[in-house]
Amino acid sequence: MSQRANLVNLERVTKSYGVRILLDEVSLGVGEGDHVGIVGRNGDGKTTLLDLMAGHTEADGGRVSRTRGLEVGYLAQRDDLEETATVREVVLGGRADHEWAADPTSREVVEELLVGLDLERTVAGLSGGERRRSSLARLLLTDHDLLLLDEPTNHLDVEAVAWLAGFLRARAAARRTAAMVVVTHDRWFLDEVCTTTWEVHPGSNGAGVVDSYDGGYAAFVLARAERSRQAAASESRRQNLMRKELAWLRRGAPARTSKPKFRMDAASALIDDEPPPRDRLELQKFATQRLGKDVVDLEDVDLVRGERSLLSQATWRLGAGDRVGVVGVNGAGKSSVLGLVAGEVAPDRGKAKLGRTVSLAHLSQQVPVEDPDARVLPTVEGIRRVTKTADGQELTATSLLERFGFTGDKLTARLGDLSGGERRRFQLLKLLLAEPNVLLLDEPTNDLDIETLNVLEDFLDAWPGTLVVVSHDRYFLERVTDSVWALLGDGQLSMLPGGIDQYLEHRRAGRASGGPSPRSSTSQGTSPAAGSADSRAARKTMARLEKQLEKLADREMTLHDAMLTHAQDHSRLTDLTAELTSVKDEKETLEMEWLEAAEQLG
Repeated sequence: MSQRANLVNLERVTKSYGVRILLDEVSLGVGEGDHVGIVGRNGDGKTTLLDLMAGHTEADGGRVSRTRGLEVGYLAQRDDLEETATVREVVLGGRADHEWAADPTSREVVEELLVGLDLERTVAGLSGGERRRSSLARLLLTDHDLLLLDEPTNHLDVEAVAWLAGFLRARAAARRTAAMVVVTHDRWFLDEVCTTTWEVHPGSNGAGVVDSYDGGYAAFVLARAERSRQAAASESRRQNLMRKELAWLRRGAPARTSKPKFRMDAASALIDDEPPPRDRLELQKFATQRLGKDVVDLEDVDLVRGERSLLSQATWRLGAGDRVGVVGVNGAGKSSVLGLVAGEVAPDRGKAKLGRTVSLAHLSQQVPVEDPDARVLPTVEGIRRVTKTADGQELTATSLLERFGFTGDKLTARLGDLSGGERRRFQLLKLLLAEPNVLLLDEPTNDLDIETLNVLEDFLDAWPGTLVVVSHDRYFLERVTDSVWALLGDGQLSMLPGGIDQYLEHRRAGRASGGPSPRSSTSQGTSPAAGSADSRAARKTMARLEKQLEKLADREMTLHDAMLTHAQDHSRLTDLTAELTSVKDEKETLEMEWLEAAEQLG
């Protein structure tokens, strides 16, 4: 078997910013077909590594080489979209609807990432999330040998993240030599698309190093734990040898001893003696003692925003110790539901009641700074100098801050000087220190790195009370909650025993049947009502035509392959050519029918 060629090589690369060495003599390579995920704390050099591979920044030392003619696509955290151009121009190269919609890939990308976005809008008027999705769509519609993706799941909901993972897997299967490098804190996404993980972290001298592990996030966690175990065992053996040497010096030649043997099946022995992440019954008992019987009751609630009815005669009850995740597409009303529970939003009809013993804290998506001149540590000590966890452990304000990533100079930094991620971490810590018994978290994982997410999850494991989480981070949602409720566009909050998988299956079934969907695009003109007979008929027609078009596309590829095989058989080639012409004619007819159905939806 021939060895795959490397597309990009980093040889003893060093990169510094100020006095800090982010990368210290790092040597790495990205080969054909590699799918690499990069993890590490914020600020440790993940984006710098992508910039070096893309040629957006130069190394201070060492060498970065790329194969000749390499086509690199880079989704950076800051886009380079032309402000005066329209979405159609920057994403689709100005192509008309009938041109891009005739291509299944273009149609899929537009329907998933640009849903509800008018293609004639100028870039200057887009929100941050709309700009991000436009940049991602443009990248996915262009052919590249190497994709570099910096936080591609930002501003995507659970459904869109699942779609993106599937799209990238299909791309990898179609182009086996194409490679991809992804920086993301979305651990589920890492497991879905990556076969190698790089961890960027400070080495023993404080300078940045990169360790490589086979597999996605789950394999990385197990392999890192095994490396740590082996390092601890090596240190234990070294200490043991030193003790023996000292004993020999004291009393002469030692007796024969056998070296200790370490046995372990992968990572299983690591967790044999570990308790489960949280004792749910014990926490519920503790929460019941603190909360009382009544916690949150939404009864026959209507909630209307503009012309949209988010909730219609909805009833939802939360008890002591419930740990609930809420999912739904962007715009379905998840944040509004949290606002109802928090008492910040009044229902248009019905009642939203909180129990008398409820002490509620709400982390919204916007994190304001109350006093920019205040300092980190004094602010936390002003709330609580020592806090006690559910298991009785006492933690000082300094140790808590260090667990949440505030070390060294960050302990005395001004709040106004904190980055977005640091500000969110600080706000989370303040909420937890207030010791609420009902905690509402709206997209808590935004701007947090994996290490901080692990700390937060560990903290929540031992936190008693009622927890409601809205998040697009599937791993986090499944990790800290015990049940999933969904806003499915029918005005109700529906419990899904099958969790996120059931939600995604429901969404797929709804879209295939042409049912009502909050993601339905209305970017052009006026479309019929989502539940109207005309709308349902048009969607069913489009779904039927799409299945037929997929079969024709497969047949077209088969015919092309057959023509290559029988290139010397003129009789067979004539028959194949005639059949191919027929397939193309039928495909063109069906594409026109699809466009006509699409026009009925606007």
